[in-house]
Amino acid sequence: MRTLGIGLALTAAVNSLFWLVWGPEAVAAGLAAGLLAVLIQVVATRRLQRHFRGSNAEFFGAMGTGMALRMAGVVLILLAIVVAPARFAPMPTAFGFLGVLIPLLFLEVRQVR
Repeated sequence: MRTLGIGLALTAAVNSLFWLVWGPEAVAAGLAAGLLAVLIQVVATRRLQRHFRGSNAEFFGAMGTGMALRMAGVVLILLAIVVAPARFAPMPTAFGFLGVLIPLLFLEVRQVR
C-alpha cells in the first residue's frame, strides 16, 4: 500500500509540474502514464515481496515478471504516442511514466527487505 500512496503522490507532483511547463493539455497524458507506472510498480512489488524469501527460481521469476511488466509499460506508452499523438504528447507522456516509475524502483529495494 505504501507504493500506491507514494506513486499517487508522485503522479500528482509530476503533473503539477506539467501544468506549469506545458499547460493543462499535458496533464491528461502525464496522468495516464503516471497511473500506468503506479499500477505496474504495485503489481511488481507485491509479487517480489511474496517471493523474496522463497527459492532462487521463485525470486528470479518475480524479478523477471517485474521487468516484463515495465517493458510492457514502455511499449504501451510508445503505442499511445504513435497511435494518438494529439492526445498523448510525447514529452509529457514519457516523462509522466518515467518520472513516476524510476523513483518507485528505488523505493522497491527498501520495501522488499
